[in-house]
Amino acid sequence: MRLSVATPCFSGAPVWKVFLFTFLWLVLAFYSCPAIAQDKPTEDTTSIAEALLPNWPEDTLGRRTPRGAVQGFISAIAEENYAKAALYLHLDSAMEQSQQGEKLAHALQRLLDQSGTIVPYSLLSNEFDGRQDDNLGPNLDRVGTANANGEEFDLFLEKLEGPEGGPVWLFSSQTVQRIPLPLNQVSKPLVDQVMPKIAVENKWGGVPVGQWLGLVLIALLAYALSWVVVHALKYLLHRFWKKSEEEATAAVIHAFTLPLKLYLALWFFFELSQRAGISIIVRQKFSALVVIAGLGVFLVLLWRLIDVFGQFLQRRMIRRRNQAGLSAVLFLRRGAKIAVVAFGIITILSTLGFDVTTGLAALGIGGIALALGAQKTVENFVGSVTLIADQPIRVGDFCKVGETTGTVEAIGMRSTRIRTNDRTVVTIPNGDFSSQRIENFAHRDRVWFHPTFGVRYETSPDQIRYLLVELRSILYAHPKIDPESARVRFVGMGDSSLNLEVFSYVLTKDYNEFLEIQEDLLLRMMDVFIASGTDFAFPSQTLYLGRDAGLSEEKTQAAEEQVRTWRAANELHLPRFSPEKIKSLRNTIPYTPPPKK
Repeated sequence: MRLSVATPCFSGAPVWKVFLFTFLWLVLAFYSCPAIAQDKPTEDTTSIAEALLPNWPEDTLGRRTPRGAVQGFISAIAEENYAKAALYLHLDSAMEQSQQGEKLAHALQRLLDQSGTIVPYSLLSNEFDGRQDDNLGPNLDRVGTANANGEEFDLFLEKLEGPEGGPVWLFSSQTVQRIPLPLNQVSKPLVDQVMPKIAVENKWGGVPVGQWLGLVLIALLAYALSWVVVHALKYLLHRFWKKSEEEATAAVIHAFTLPLKLYLALWFFFELSQRAGISIIVRQKFSALVVIAGLGVFLVLLWRLIDVFGQFLQRRMIRRRNQAGLSAVLFLRRGAKIAVVAFGIITILSTLGFDVTTGLAALGIGGIALALGAQKTVENFVGSVTLIADQPIRVGDFCKVGETTGTVEAIGMRSTRIRTNDRTVVTIPNGDFSSQRIENFAHRDRVWFHPTFGVRYETSPDQIRYLLVELRSILYAHPKIDPESARVRFVGMGDSSLNLEVFSYVLTKDYNEFLEIQEDLLLRMMDVFIASGTDFAFPSQTLYLGRDAGLSEEKTQAAEEQVRTWRAANELHLPRFSPEKIKSLRNTIPYTPPPKK
C-alpha cells in the first residue's frame, strides 16, 4: 500500500489559521493502521515492566526501535553530521562505512528532500521488535518511499543485533543500494535552484532560509487553490443539481465545504512542498501534526454535521410542538459535541506522546462516582428518551398511568405532567413513568359498549327470548355499531337477577360522541325491556305485598305470543341471527349524528 498522499511529509505551516485543522484529515487513514501506540510503563505496572524489560544497554544513538532510528537519522542530517548519520545505514563493511558512509547519508537526504516521504513519527513503531502486522517479516519495517531514476521504491529499516547485544534498527542494505552515487546524480531541490544564493547558504535549523520562505508561499498557494476548487464545485452543484437549493441539502453541502477546503489545502500543500524539494528535516519535525491535522478536519466535519442534523431535528420537533423531543435533541447535540471534543483531546495527547491511560482511568472512576450520585437524574433522562423514542403517549393524549388518569400536558426531560379530571396536575418522574403500565385512550380506533342487564327472576323464558331478539336487532340495526362484534347473550343467573350481557363496538374515536351513542342505545333498550313486560332487577331482597299488582298478564301473553309466532314461522333466530336477517336489519334504525361544529 503506497502512502505517498496518505502519509505525506509535513513541512510545518506558518499560516496556522489555514492549517490548524487542515492536517487532521489523514487520521482516518492512519487509524486504519493499528500503530499509534506510546508504550510507556506507568508507575502502577513498574514491577511487571521491570520483569519484562531486557538487560540490553541503552544505545546512545537511539536505534533500539524504528522510531528512534528515524528520529536519530533526521537529527544527524539536521546537524549536518553525516558521519553520525551514516551510523544509521546498514553498510556491508567498516571500509564502506568510512569511505562511502557520509556520501550515502548525504545522498539519502537529497533523495528524501526531492521526492521522498517518511511516515510521521507517531505512526512509526516504538517497539524493540517493530511492527508485527505489516506482513514484512519480523526484521523489516517500512518507513517511507523515495524516487530514484524515475522509479519509486520503499524505504525499509531492518533489525540487526548490536555489538553489545539487543536489536539495532538501520536503513536496510536493500535501501542503501538504491541510493544513487555520486552525489551529483541527485539534483538540487527546485526551491534551492530558484532562491538567491544568500537564501540557500544561510540556514536555520539545518535548513536553508529560502526553504522556510518558500514554505510560506506554498501554504498560501495551497489554500488559494483549495478555495478555488471548492467554490467551483459549489457553483457547478448549484447550477446543475436543482436539489442542492433545498434547505436540507444546502445545509449538508455547507457542512462539507470547510472540511473539504481544509483537506484540499493540506493535500496541495503536501504535494507542492514535496515537488518543490522542501527539506525532509522540516517536514519530519512537524510529522506529529499530520495526525493531529487529519483528526482536526475530521472533527470539524463531525461538528458541522452534528449541527446540521440537530437543526433538522429541532425544526421537526418545533413543527410537531414536541417540547420533550426538542429538549432531547438539544441535550443530545450538546452531548455529541462534548464527546467529539473529548475524543479529539485524548487522541491529540496520545499522538504527541503523552500517556493518557492514567487520565482515562481517573476519568472512568470519576464517571462512576458521578453516575452513582446522579443515578435518579440519569434514570429520568433515560426514561424521557424512552418516551420520546417509543411514543406511548403524546401531549394532549388522555391516558391512565398507574392509578393516575388524565390528559398529558407536557413531557419534559425530567418529568411528565398530567392534568387529572379533578383539574389537578400530577407530576411523574420519567423514570417511574416509563416503568409503569400506560393505557392510552387516545389511540383506540373504536369504543367498547358492554352493559350487563339484570332482569327479575319472574321473567319467563320466552320473555328472555324476546329481549335477546329485540336487543340484538337494535345492535344490528344501529348505524354506529360494528355488526361483526355485536352480540347479546343470556350469560347466567345471579343472586337477584337473570343476566343479559351486551357486547359491541361503537364506531367512533371521540369519547363524547360515544357517550351520545351509548345514551341513545340505552334508552332504546329500556323501551324493549318495558315492552317485554318484565323489569330490571335490583340487588336487594324484594318483599311482595298483597297490593302488589305483580307482572302484567297482558304484556306477558303478548310477548309469549310473539315468540310462538316467530317459532312457527321459523324466525326466532336463536341461538344466532342468520346473515340474511342481519342484512335486512342493517341501518333500519334512524340515527342522526350530532351536527359538526
